[in-house]
Formats: sequence, structure tokens, C-alpha cells
Amino acid sequence: MSTSNSKTASASDNSLPWVEKYRPVELKDVVGNQETVERLNVISTTGNMPNLILAGAPGIGKTTSILCLAHALLGSAYKEAVLELNASDDRGIDVVRNRIKMFAQKKVNLPAGRHKIIILDEADSMTPGAQQALRRTMEIYSNTTRFALACNLSGKIIEPIQSRCAILRYGKLQNEQVLYRLVEICKAESVEYTPEGLEAIAFSADGDMRQAVNNLQSTASGFGLITPDNVFRVCDQPHPVVIRKMLGNCAKGEVDEAVACVSLLWTQGYSAVDIITAIFRVVKIYDELDEEKKLKYIREIGITHMRIVDGLQTLVQLQGLAARLSKFALPEKAFSV
Repeated sequence: MSTSNSKTASASDNSLPWVEKYRPVELKDVVGNQETVERLNVISTTGNMPNLILAGAPGIGKTTSILCLAHALLGSAYKEAVLELNASDDRGIDVVRNRIKMFAQKKVNLPAGRHKIIILDEADSMTPGAQQALRRTMEIYSNTTRFALACNLSGKIIEPIQSRCAILRYGKLQNEQVLYRLVEICKAESVEYTPEGLEAIAFSADGDMRQAVNNLQSTASGFGLITPDNVFRVCDQPHPVVIRKMLGNCAKGEVDEAVACVSLLWTQGYSAVDIITAIFRVVKIYDELDEEKKLKYIREIGITHMRIVDGLQTLVQLQGLAARLSKFALPEKAFSV
């Protein structure tokens, strides 16, 4: 979910989590995915909203965007004309047949040319039976009701529903976009921070604005100052400084030193999945590698990640990865028999 310092948020209201307190209420405040948001802007201007599928990773603005669109289309009728069901609700076939159908039948005074809106978050987790019932409901009440389905994978939505919807795809947010919003929130909440601390939050969130804001609030409430060390204590992720040191050793062919860095992270209690994921994130932004070598590194990291996911979550796998990455810096004759 993208967040913003919305006009409705009061900086003195400490009862709300920041992720809700600074949720945008207007489309212009949504961060990132400008082309997709612009399409929603056009819909809000014309008032002709189709059924929508919003697909993308968690925390990048799907639900927020559709809520902003609903506010723009319905105005004061928003509360009566919008039904939102999120992942915590039971959304089996009975809910579709009863609650959703009853809402679609309800009469509401709306602006001319507008429709009631039903928002289904995490729609890809609905059962096939519920999706079939939903398809029928979409057909019957198409004159009065529009559906917006937010999901991580649009392929899990059945074809009959996909064919009735316009599909909007969202990508992960860039670190610069996340940093811009974090600075705004820090200023509104009078939080002390270092630029490196905010960069650490953006790194740990990996394009997820919701996670970034939650990590910011957790670090601010726990330590009062946003620094890299404080951030990684809260997030409990392998420190990228150690990983950069390991990559530097690999680039020089220093196998023992690279293996020692991986072993250090292991002894600190991080799982193999956490370590391999952090290594991949750092390699992507590691400027000291040329493009060809970076691709070779990513290939080896991917192979190791696949083995770890298959169940080989041992230190040997990570040490082997460090050795294979170091091999690229050594001459071929060093391995000849």
C-alpha cells in the first residue's frame, strides 16, 4: 500500500498506525506506478468505471488506489455505496451469494452515471466456487454495481472473471519514491533520522511501502532515532554491510574471508532464506561489479536459492555459494588438475 501525508490526517492523532494515518485519500497523493494511476484518474474524470483487477506485489498501492478512486467517483455517498472485503473476511461461496448479492441489490442514491463499488482484497485467495458465483453476480448486477479485485497473481482469477475486467498491473516502488514519503512522515511526526537510516528502511522494505512505514514507526517508537543499526535491529535482517564485505572478498577471490562473512551471519541466527534473499538484494545494487559479472553472481544466487527452498537450508550451501562467487575472480589455471 502506498502511503501519503493525507489532508485528513492529523499529526497529533497518535491512536492510528502511521500506515493508516498517512494513507492517501486522493489519487494524486498515491506514490509510484504513475501510468496505472493516470488510467484511474481518467476513470474518475469520465465516471465510466469498468470492473477492475489490480494485480501486483503486496504494499504497493492497489487497495489504496481503488479506495481513492471510489472517493473521487462517489463523494459523500462513499460510505453507503462501497463494500470492502479484505483477506480477514470469510469469502466463500455463501458470502458471495448472501452479503455481496444483498449489497448489489441495495438501492443507494448516487450521482448520475455512478455505480456502487465492491472491493475484494486478496481476491486470488477466493475458492473456485466462490469465483464462479461472483462471475454470475457480476453479470446480473452490471447495471448498478462495479467490482474491483485486488490480488497478487491475476492468473489465480478464473478466466470468465478476467474477461469481464480491465487488468491494471502494479510494479514495486523505487527506493527514491519510498524515501520521499518517509521523509514527509518523519517531518510530520518530528522523528529524528539520518539519511542512511531511511535508506536502510527502503532497502529492507524492497519496494513495499506498507512495510517501509511500519518499519519506520517501529524504529521511531523503539529507539527514537532512525539509523541503519537501529533499523536492522527492528527488521531483524542480515546487515548489508556484512554482505557487501562478503561480495568484496568474492570479487578479489578471497574465499576464506567470504566464507567467514557468511558464517558470521549464520551464527547470528539468520535463516538460509533470509541470508540468500539479502545477498540477492545487495548484488542488484552493488556498483563495484560490471554487468557481466553481476549476471553470473545472480545466476549462482538463484541456483542456491532454489536448493534452499527445496529444503537444503544448511550453512554448507551458503559457504558453497561464497566459494563459487569467489571462483569468478580466480584464473582458470587455478582449477586445472
